[in-house]
Amino acid sequence: MPSLFDPFQLGDIELATRVVMAPLTRNRATGCVPNALMAEYYAQRADPATGAGLIISEATQISPQGQGYSDTPGVHTREQVAGWRLVTDAVHARGGRIVCQLWHVGRISHVDVQPGGAAPVSSTARAAESKTWIRGELVPCSTPRALRADEIPGIVADYAHAARCAMDAGFDGVEVHAANGYLIDQFLRDSINDRTDEWGGSVENRTRLLAEVVQAVAREAGPGRTGVRLSPANPGNGAPLDSTAQATYGRALERIAPLKLAFLHVIEGQTRGDRAFGGFDYARLRTAFDGAWMLNNCYDRALALQTVAQGAADLVAFGRPFIGNPDLGHRLRQDLPWADSDRSLYYGGGAHGYTDYLAAA
Repeated sequence: MPSLFDPFQLGDIELATRVVMAPLTRNRATGCVPNALMAEYYAQRADPATGAGLIISEATQISPQGQGYSDTPGVHTREQVAGWRLVTDAVHARGGRIVCQLWHVGRISHVDVQPGGAAPVSSTARAAESKTWIRGELVPCSTPRALRADEIPGIVADYAHAARCAMDAGFDGVEVHAANGYLIDQFLRDSINDRTDEWGGSVENRTRLLAEVVQAVAREAGPGRTGVRLSPANPGNGAPLDSTAQATYGRALERIAPLKLAFLHVIEGQTRGDRAFGGFDYARLRTAFDGAWMLNNCYDRALALQTVAQGAADLVAFGRPFIGNPDLGHRLRQDLPWADSDRSLYYGGGAHGYTDYLAAA
């Protein structure tokens, strides 16, 4: 039987273990540029003997318009590429592997972080019933405007540009963030997408943006270094479930499956909640995708071991446990207790609550 601690070939990326550090927004970038403190944070978790076999970076905006929160990093300028190179070099020095999560937040944004104070963009002009983190506090999202059809190819081009920048920054690959109610998910879900043009209405139209983005990204990064993150049953960020979620997300995978991508990263159910939420059949979804299958959401050691041993997943991603446990891989191997983390220090700030968590004695 496979083990959580076995090596794994993730497309073109060789991993020492199947333990994955999931994306974690921490709001420590300097003017949207990664810095030395971030390099230290990722390096602490990079050694596959004690940390993660693979790190997925925090969500990283593909353009100024893609930003939704204060102090999150981008990957679309020379300065950002240089900043991320500090991170990737530090991770590789520890023997780790890291991919960059490519992110456009869509309507989960605020005019204060949009270029020129413009309205955020989305598939719709309806505001999200959600909040975003602006200058140290949670505030309601601003009302978006619906993208014009002639603007959408530019969004696809921004994803492709960011993928190239990520590879130039030394990442081992990229993950397209199509989950959690952000821009691509805003197009996928009929609960949000109220368009009547070729980007809305039918399942085929609503899955079009995902298909075109992933194809463009895979051309830049290589399909064997490209993954996708989906959350078919997560209602977070003001994203009610799609009315035909099984068919919608099944068709989405059918459209990208021919690309032979490295992996699919699936959030089961409701983030930090019930994995059965929404009654979604993930095993059925898996039949549409030939690449590696990565699962995420509230996994403990016993469930992660069981899931991999039974072949229900190839890899398991852990999110918040990696905040307070830079040596989570070691604790998983040795069945040691997991330390708690201070939630008041998750977003923004400096080293405290970021790089000062200790390894197990």
